[in-house]
Amino acid sequence: MFDLEQIRTVADIPRLHARERPQALAQIFDDRETTYAEFDRHTNRVANALRAAGVTAQARVGFLGKNSDYYFELLFGACKANTVVVGVNWRLAPPEIEYILNDARCEMLFVGAEYYEVAEALRERCPTLKGIVAMDAPHLDWPVFPAWRDAAADTDPQIDIGPDDDVIQLYTSGTTGHPKGVQLSNANFHALFGVAEKAQWGLFDAGGMTLTCMPVFHIAGANMGVFTLGQGATNLVMKEVNPDLVLDFIPRYGVNYALFVPAVILFLTQHPRVGECDFTSLKKLFYGASPINEDLLASAQRIFGCEFFGLYGLTETSGAGTCLNPEGHAAGKLRSCGKPYPGIDIEVRDGDGKVAPTGTVGEIVIRHDIIMKGYWNRPDATAEAIREGWFHTGDAGYFDEEGYLYIHDRVKDMIVSGGENVYPAEVENALFGHDEVADVAVIGVPDERWGEAVKAVVVRAPDSALDAAALIAFARTRIAGYKVPKSVDFVDALPRNPSGKILRRELRDPYWQGRTRNVN
Repeated sequence: MFDLEQIRTVADIPRLHARERPQALAQIFDDRETTYAEFDRHTNRVANALRAAGVTAQARVGFLGKNSDYYFELLFGACKANTVVVGVNWRLAPPEIEYILNDARCEMLFVGAEYYEVAEALRERCPTLKGIVAMDAPHLDWPVFPAWRDAAADTDPQIDIGPDDDVIQLYTSGTTGHPKGVQLSNANFHALFGVAEKAQWGLFDAGGMTLTCMPVFHIAGANMGVFTLGQGATNLVMKEVNPDLVLDFIPRYGVNYALFVPAVILFLTQHPRVGECDFTSLKKLFYGASPINEDLLASAQRIFGCEFFGLYGLTETSGAGTCLNPEGHAAGKLRSCGKPYPGIDIEVRDGDGKVAPTGTVGEIVIRHDIIMKGYWNRPDATAEAIREGWFHTGDAGYFDEEGYLYIHDRVKDMIVSGGENVYPAEVENALFGHDEVADVAVIGVPDERWGEAVKAVVVRAPDSALDAAALIAFARTRIAGYKVPKSVDFVDALPRNPSGKILRRELRDPYWQGRTRNVN
């Protein structure tokens, strides 16, 4: 459980557990084990090193790298310095990474070894950067994280931190081509801890073992580590999702809690060794980020034999919203995403903004202190998303008679592929850069492995012989691989309404016929 009296800000977490369980293991990563006493001292050093580097209160520092225990030292150390960590999706293309670093005005960048070349190339195009720290391997020009950290004092800086101060900034795909930075504050996290505890899914035993394998640039990966450390459990960090290692780690370390996106659950259930693996240590398995197939979920319940919790939320809602608890699974509500957490207000509204009747599809809106502080430097976008205290999700759904929420479609055109959000506008903007593309629309189509796959529908320029392979290769130079179309259809013209808007539904409908919902 969370001690919400003593945890007023995220910075209080390492302090609390260093007092209460100093010799208990806080983190495990590869061959490194860190106690809570060591974790507290390390985060003090990070805070003091950031201050020594001239990083001021509420300034942004970027993290571009895969998961490691050092990321959480950076995150909690930054909290103690009242500095904000910007998680950068390492799957993005260099132009997208550059945009985020400049949009956030990052003053330092912490980089994993796989992305040293990218950081070197971008360094001169990011004028606010004061320095770069290499996270996990030597670099000729940059200090390596452990040495950079340990050059600073291990005394707690005890900086005054307010509830409205930001903790983390995560970027979501943009409906108009650019991602937006979601500001999550100490107040947001305090509210999140409280509602997750009341909903029962968020309770971890102190000393329990949690697997953090989803990427930390996502709210799911970041939250899993924060929830673990917040309750005095052990954060077993995996660099990235690897089904072989997941099956090894669960019995080897006695993992009690894990969170996977549906695509990872699919890979695990289909793994040739899954029948040999001992899952008896598992107590709770969480899943979310995209809808899950009912048959896959039923199969996973049989295989893992633990309690399942389906979670629905957004980065803008600190990852929280509804939970399908074990009772909901047993009641056969596998297609739903559960009921609202206690205290969180969720409504389904029709086109006039009125509450829709039970069973009627409308837009899902959410109200609670978990709602983000706002979009970084985007007051207009913030005002559009949060109206009279209600966050408008862009997801379409309905409540059944028993109060379970079902996701039916998306009001916005977002595609969810393997747990990653993709907005058609981003992909279309990239494809329009090709000289032989006269018109283009991007849609999501069903995919059994990834949930949805990105498809481009393209009108060639006159006399063009452009083929799918060439266009896909072009897209890879401009956007992240998961956003690149998996397939391309060429047509003579795109369907549009009288005002010229592309009728995406007409393009989507043939691929979704015979399905009970329009998201996969």
